[in-house]
Amino acid sequence: MPMLLGLGLPIDGLLSTQGIMVMLLVGYAGAMWMFLSSAPKVHTVMVSDLEIARRFYEGMLQMQTAEVPLHYYYNYEQTLGTASIDPVFSSSMATTPQSYGPSPDGLWYQLKKNTQLHVVSGASHGHRDRQRHVCFDHDCLEQILMRVQTRGVRYKLRRDSPLNFLVKDYEGRVIEMAEISN
Repeated sequence: MPMLLGLGLPIDGLLSTQGIMVMLLVGYAGAMWMFLSSAPKVHTVMVSDLEIARRFYEGMLQMQTAEVPLHYYYNYEQTLGTASIDPVFSSSMATTPQSYGPSPDGLWYQLKKNTQLHVVSGASHGHRDRQRHVCFDHDCLEQILMRVQTRGVRYKLRRDSPLNFLVKDYEGRVIEMAEISN
């Protein structure tokens, strides 16, 4: 008669190759769940010029830089597939692999406690050669607008849905912040 554990499971079945594989899979699933549930939410904004964006987010909005989340080291961004959405993005984005290569390029900022902002290049210039910052997430732009308002930065709300507003930076450039709806 086989020995039973407290749960009524036979020990010899649990210590078999199949039992060990099941325990390893359960352990791996638990570890992945912990990893993914603790990962920060990441909003991505595409900009016309990364250096101008750096001065805007770090200077005017006083955002703190953030560490690149671990899940971005595994080519997460290659699955976004945003290069086919024209006219917002420049045509050079589809042909430059360094925009979405294996390294997590761009600028990283802490937006909220468990929310980060990832700023990448790839947006085309707007009307009158304006700097353009585009995003697919309404919540992200609302958080940026709230940051603009609390810092006393001059802005002009153009539209609520999809959200679109203009901001003037220290050098007098107009930056268009636009939500792109799918």
